[in-house]
Amino acid sequence: MRLIGAEGENHGVVTHPQAMEIARDSGLDLVEISPNAEPPVCKVLDFGKFKYEQQKKANMARKNQKTQDVKEIKMRPGIDVHDYDTKLKKVVQFIENGDKVKMTIRFRGREMAHQQLGMEVLNRVAEQMKETAKVEAWPKMEGRQMIMVIAPK
Repeated sequence: MRLIGAEGENHGVVTHPQAMEIARDSGLDLVEISPNAEPPVCKVLDFGKFKYEQQKKANMARKNQKTQDVKEIKMRPGIDVHDYDTKLKKVVQFIENGDKVKMTIRFRGREMAHQQLGMEVLNRVAEQMKETAKVEAWPKMEGRQMIMVIAPK
């Protein structure tokens, strides 16, 4: 096996007992770094510290990644202009934060007979958001709700 010392110095190709002896003399562990290489590469290091550093790197990578949430905006088919504008401002805010938005139109009672009104509301949202967002799931009925999902471009 190819052995790399604790300070990064290359000991060259050595046998397993020699590598174990070098690690024992330095008071550290012998860790196989690259088992698929020819010959396999081992390093003399403190294994506890090595695991700690690996975990720290993984935590930093996880911390720096952005998760995309799905926010939901609920409306009714007969929504008034001012209420619609308020909801649209929230949609714009969510899209700018990089989140997906699930638009839900809930139909109650006789409103089920006028599903085209809900479709018009969702199409109006899609038309106004086409510059900053794309429609990921076009409007479809699920029971008494019409659902559309939009995501940032």
